[in-house]
Amino acid sequence: MTGAVLTHSLTFCRLRPADDVTPETALTRRAEGTTTLELEHPDDLSVAACLAGGVLPVATGETDTDVAAWVVAPRAALGLADEGIPGWRITVDHVDDRAEVIDSLARTGAAFLRTGRSRVAEAADLCGLPSIEARPSVFVDSVDEAVAAAQAGAGDFLLRDWDTERIGELREALGGRLVERVAFPGGITAEQARTSLSKDLLKAYLDQVDAAGFARPRYEWAPGQPSRPPLNLKRVSAAWPDALWTDGSWSGIGSASPPVRQILDRSLQGTPPSVDEITRLFSARGDDVDAIAATADLIRQDRVGETVTYVVNRNINYTNVCYFRCGFCAFSKGPRSLNLRGDPYLMSIEEVVNRTLEAADRGATEVCLQGGIHPSFTGRFYVDVLTSIKKVAPEIHVHGFTPLEVWQGAETLGMTVRDFLTMLKEAGLGTLPGTAAEILDDRIRRSLCPDKIRTAQWAEVMLTAHDLGLRSTSTIMFGHIDDPRAWANHLEVLRRIQRRTGGFTELVPLPFVHMAAPIYLRGRARPGPTWDEVVLVHAVARLALDGLIPNIQASWVKLGLEGAARLLSAGCNDFGGTLMNETISRAAGAAHGQEVDAEQFEAAIKEAGRIPARRNTLYQVIESPTPAVR
Repeated sequence: MTGAVLTHSLTFCRLRPADDVTPETALTRRAEGTTTLELEHPDDLSVAACLAGGVLPVATGETDTDVAAWVVAPRAALGLADEGIPGWRITVDHVDDRAEVIDSLARTGAAFLRTGRSRVAEAADLCGLPSIEARPSVFVDSVDEAVAAAQAGAGDFLLRDWDTERIGELREALGGRLVERVAFPGGITAEQARTSLSKDLLKAYLDQVDAAGFARPRYEWAPGQPSRPPLNLKRVSAAWPDALWTDGSWSGIGSASPPVRQILDRSLQGTPPSVDEITRLFSARGDDVDAIAATADLIRQDRVGETVTYVVNRNINYTNVCYFRCGFCAFSKGPRSLNLRGDPYLMSIEEVVNRTLEAADRGATEVCLQGGIHPSFTGRFYVDVLTSIKKVAPEIHVHGFTPLEVWQGAETLGMTVRDFLTMLKEAGLGTLPGTAAEILDDRIRRSLCPDKIRTAQWAEVMLTAHDLGLRSTSTIMFGHIDDPRAWANHLEVLRRIQRRTGGFTELVPLPFVHMAAPIYLRGRARPGPTWDEVVLVHAVARLALDGLIPNIQASWVKLGLEGAARLLSAGCNDFGGTLMNETISRAAGAAHGQEVDAEQFEAAIKEAGRIPARRNTLYQVIESPTPAVR
């Protein structure tokens, strides 16, 4: 077998030709790893069976049924394009008439040119013409055939009956640059899919892919679920399930691809990545993920040392009634069938005060106040809560009210944001949580939370708060309908604010918990981020925010203590708070979130080889660090 080191990634698709399809056979194929079934003349029943089994149906012949994609002769491809089918849903068959193939590829923008193994070089020549975007795609039955096809110019492999170990052998033979796709090429955004695909096709597609539009790994874990994250002692990335990956040793930062290595080298020299470079890092895979995490860990060591902090606090979610309709939020309208929350409620101010006193009695230094936007609320409610708390517990730090609550509070009182924030500060507000940010990219917000404040309004509240001396956290909620570019834009918004004010104390990445989220239940979002995406968002944030925001928090509420502890080797230095009865993540289906105690935090931190320290909201250590047990 001949190895090949490639300078670009090669894609592959696990597919099966099929005649009669039932939901049971589709489920079986999906369990085996197949993402795509190809049918010559699919009808409505066979397509429905494919979708019921979680696989995407592709037509290889004429059909009146809407399918995910088509593999057709050049003239048929032109007909599909005339009907408005985008090129990423089209594969053109490599026929003998060269001019006909070129015309079809050029006019349809087809993603792939399907060829035979003996014609790969010819197909590569066609796809290499200016303005042709297609990749030569070929069936291969062995690693040797795939290597030979790659050396002849193939860019995409079609795999039938390949198990995970043989795919691992292929990856190694191809120098590691191998990425799995589904019926479509990678890089298709949720917006593009939503615009082009029917509801059922969209759901099947989103369940199969990650944020970059490539195939998700096959593990069952997702943020909020009780199952263990797919952790590996030898590397951070869980990109592949085969023994060559999980049992093999990682060769270090030097194994990163050249473009990523250049960005990492500059980061180690003190030059944070640009927005385009951040996008590139967020799109990383495999060895590049490990290299990014390792680089983030080196920068973390240099900037904040070995101490991992946490705060003893209590979340008080004072109402689950909200007149905003955010697609990701299960807290205000989670399905009753999941038994994740009870009836709509609104705490009295007396109850909020009592919970604050209970928290103080148990050693909390902070209460975090967040809730839905109740239709009866005006800004007066937030002021009255603060004054009532401070009257009986003046020493407690109140970390409260999102930029959405501040904006709404000011609006209902007919005040400016500055005047309302001044009122809140005078009433006892200590800091603001950086939630209601979700993704600070209005391209995503327009679909994710259409009636919520936009990026500029969120930034206006934060800039004003910081100017008044109120510091805040910052967050990013990822893994739904977003993508690497949106994540990069989000971090750039935070950088622009922080350069002006220095008011952010930390970044808290919040992986999307999908199980009861309305947008997921409607089939319009992915089932949360992959583990590698979780690693990347934390690690890339450390690189991008270097010199600006010193603290990166791992959310045990979303990831569990074990998952959060693993991120301590990917740039994180904070575990967040003990919480005491957090309910927002629980409403979305999370198994974690009720409460941990300081001893559990300290044990997990020491197990990770780091030094735990209790802090207050402003990151002042209030209990001396104790050495880790090694």
